[in-house]
Formats: sequence, structure tokens, C-alpha cells
Amino acid sequence: METWFVLVSVVVFLLEINVSSAAIRVASGKPAVHEQRKTSNPEENTPEYWNNVAQAILQKAKAKKPNTNKAKNVILFLGDGMSLPTVTAARIYEGGESNLLSFEKFPYTAVSKTYCVDRQVSESSSTATAYLCGTKANWYTSGVTGAVKMNDCEASILPENQVSSIAAWSQLEGKWTGFVTTTRITHASPSALYAHAAHKDWESDADMVKRKQDPLRCPDIAKQLIDSEVGQNFHVILGCGRNKFLPKEVTDEEGKSGHRLDKMNLIDEWKTIKEKDMKKYEYVWNRDQLLQVDNDTDYLLGLFEDDLCKFHVDRDPNMDPTLEEMTKAAIRKLSKSPNGYFLFVEGGMIDQAHHRSEAGKALVETMEFSKAIRSAVDITNDKDTLIVVTADHAHTMSFGGYPKRGSNVLGLTDFSDVFPINESLPILSYANGPGYRPEINGTRHNYTADIMDFNYKYPGLFKTFSETHGGDDVLIYAKGPWSHLFEGVMEQNAIPHLMAYASCVGDKSTACKDDANIKGSGSSVSKSFAVILYFQLVLMIVYVKYFIVILY
Repeated sequence: METWFVLVSVVVFLLEINVSSAAIRVASGKPAVHEQRKTSNPEENTPEYWNNVAQAILQKAKAKKPNTNKAKNVILFLGDGMSLPTVTAARIYEGGESNLLSFEKFPYTAVSKTYCVDRQVSESSSTATAYLCGTKANWYTSGVTGAVKMNDCEASILPENQVSSIAAWSQLEGKWTGFVTTTRITHASPSALYAHAAHKDWESDADMVKRKQDPLRCPDIAKQLIDSEVGQNFHVILGCGRNKFLPKEVTDEEGKSGHRLDKMNLIDEWKTIKEKDMKKYEYVWNRDQLLQVDNDTDYLLGLFEDDLCKFHVDRDPNMDPTLEEMTKAAIRKLSKSPNGYFLFVEGGMIDQAHHRSEAGKALVETMEFSKAIRSAVDITNDKDTLIVVTADHAHTMSFGGYPKRGSNVLGLTDFSDVFPINESLPILSYANGPGYRPEINGTRHNYTADIMDFNYKYPGLFKTFSETHGGDDVLIYAKGPWSHLFEGVMEQNAIPHLMAYASCVGDKSTACKDDANIKGSGSSVSKSFAVILYFQLVLMIVYVKYFIVILY
């Protein structure tokens, strides 16, 4: 074996090692002290080191071969608000500049354009309609076409204005389906899987009445989940948001009151439907129950908080399952399906942390999202499972200030060696948000004292009640069957079409249909060749007879 190949292999091995202190930070609930991490070894100062790194990347790229198997299973991971600066900062926070998050190791990447029909900067329900239903929609609307404007109840209930999701397409092909989220299961992102709504906040009938809407005319999102055909066919639903399913007169397992005004207990209704259909089901509300779910259970509903799930750094490890644990439970359950499955997994609290300008929490949520993806990769097979990872939209968090190698990205940067200033500023900041701090008498706020906490609100240029989304493109990462289709810059609504093609669901172009056409064409070509050969033989016989006549 040649020496250069050995060196390349060693470098690849070293790059795969994740030397990280993230677990210590998360366990303590606070970022580490602003210590300067040691930079990499002195070999980085030589061209040989970087040449070997580049050659390792080259060899990996050369080894890539398109996988054109049918995707029996599809898992779509959605990092809500996971902008590119969020990915970069989380990668470094977890393990340093050379680290890679689990999904960054996927072989294929693409760029997703996140605008919606009526806004340059979008939000989670209109984008969900794009990456789940294949159709771009208007701001704040879910599961409907661009013909429906925000708050237009009447337009949202017209069948011609409603669009179905890849979950529905998968169910029609006999696949099991499910979704996992760290937000409410009626929240903007998962709602597009099963609901049609002219406002993403119509999560319960109380929410609709509050916004002067008639829930008898336009069903709320929670009721659509329980009553719709798509909703009833989900084999796995895991997340939070019990209060959208319980009447205000009822308290949940943790003593929190419901929100509903119609006196309906939708959790009990879900159980009743499953009993009527003689299905094996289970409802769980804490971590221990989730981890002990019976293997024979076919339908699983888990609601672990009355409202949004807790941030990972705030969760009770004895009561609240992690996103990784919920994802593994969902895959185990859906893997029972003989026809395969479609699973949607949302790391939704990345977005919630950014809105609060709490960058530390956003990075930890991104790391937890990465852990869930790593577990999914470990327990599935590339040969039959397509895994796609993306974000719905960006945020305004920026990463700058010339920090030195090894700096804690949640800390401060002193770039007095670059500019003639004598102050330290946060490495991460926002274009707007609740972290805005005005200058006092021309003096900038002193950030040194209070930055060392996960609840710290990173500075914003303008003060807003909630930090806004960003209009940046976001990345798509893919591995498994037909993952090579994810390349270049694409419209966000192409994502479900590509997944449907790979898994042979839906009524548009699929790999199975194309394969049938190819085989059909092959048969036609064979028949044409046979006909031509037949006529050639006939002509040959005629010529032979002709020559025999001439000779004799």
C-alpha cells in the first residue's frame, strides 16, 4: 500500500474523532469559561498536512456512487430556524473548528430557497407547506395553496385550495407514518402534515375564538389531527402541547389546565377511535413511559408538556425525553411496517431560542438535533432508507469579530490586534431582538459581566420583542437512495417531490414509474429488433432463392 494512501487514511480517521467538552457544558447548564482552546498540532503549519486533508476529501468524493435503490423508508429532519451560521457555531461549540456535526458528513448537499408566495422572509407554516406538500404558500398559512391568504377561513376550506403532504402520499401506498417534534404537535411545522389552515396559530378552538374565527366553520388544527384521515393514520405522534387537546375544565397529569372551549378531550377521543378500530395503542406523557412502550403497540401518542417542550438545558432528565430518545422510539415503532415508513422529525426549539436571542440554547438544541440524526443513521440502512436534513428558514444571528482559533463561540472576542480598539465584544450577535442594549453617554454596554449564562440574550442592532427570521437560503443534506438528486440551488417545494420520487409515492414522477417505462421501452426495442431481424431473414431467403435460380 502506498505511503500517501496510509497518510490520507490516518487524516480521515483523525478528522472523524470528535474531541468535545459539550457534554460537560450541557450537564452544568452553563457555557464553559472563556478559555482559549489549544489550536491544532504544529503540523497545521506545513503544506503536507493540508494537502493530506484535501486529498482525503478528494478520495471520499471520488468514491461516491449514486444509490438508485427504492427508498423503502424516508426520514426528513427539520431544524427549525437552523441557519448556516447556527450550524457553523454549533459545530465549533461542540468540538472545535475541524469538527463536523452528524449530518455534515452526509455525501450530498443542496441549497434551499426559503421565500414564500407573498414574503421574502418566510415563517414555519408556509415553509412547511413547501417542504412537506410540494407547494409554496402565503405567510402564516398551512396545507393550502397561494389562493388562501392569512385569516381567510372560507378560502381554506375549499377542496381546490387544499394540498396534501408526503405523509398522506405515503399512507396511500401502505406505508406507516409518524412525526416527532420538540414543539407542540399542533405547531406550524408539523401542522402541514395533516391540516389545512389559514392561520398557523389556530391550534385550538380557543385560539380561533381569540382571533374572532368560528371553529365550527373552520376546524382548529388539533381537531384536524384527531379527526382527519391522515391524522388518524399516523402510527407515531411524539411531542408536546397537551393544552390544545384538553378542555379548560380539565387538568393534565402535571396539574396544568387545558385550553379548549368546546369541552372536548381530544386525547380521549384519540383513544376511543383506536379502541373502536381495534388497534393496539398507547398514550404516554413522560420519559419512563416512552422508554417502556410495549413492542406490540402499533399506534403511539406521546405528549410530554402542556405547552412547548422545554429547552434541553432546562429539561428534567427523569421526566422529559430527549429528541434523540423520541426519534429512536419512533423509528423502532415504524420499522414494524412491512411496506416501509415516512417519518418527520423537528428540532423546533432551535427557532424558539433564537427568537429569544438566547444563542447558547440555540446551539445546544442544534447539537441535540445532530445527536438524533446520528442515532437515526446508526439504526437504519443506507440501502433502503433516505435521510434528508434541512431547515425551514434562517435567523438573523451572525458570527464575527475575528475570534482566535479555539475561542468559545458563546464568549467574547478581543480584536485589538486587528483594530485600534480596547474592548471585547460578543462573537455572536443578532440584527434585532430583545438583546438590544443602547449606548449610555456614548459608552457601549459592558458585555463581560453577564454573558456566561444560557439565559443571556445576545445583543441586537435594533430592539424588537422577538428576534425575527432571516431571509438567507438554507442547506439540505442527504444520504441514502437517490440522495444524489439533492444538488445545486433549488426551490424549497422541490424537497417532497424528490423524496416521493425516491420512495415511489404520490401521483407525480417516481423512480418506480421511470423504471417501468425503461423496461417497457426495452421490450419495445426488443420487439422492433425482432421484426427487423425477421424481415432481414426473409430478404436473405429471397436472395438465396434468386441466386439458385440464376445458377441453375
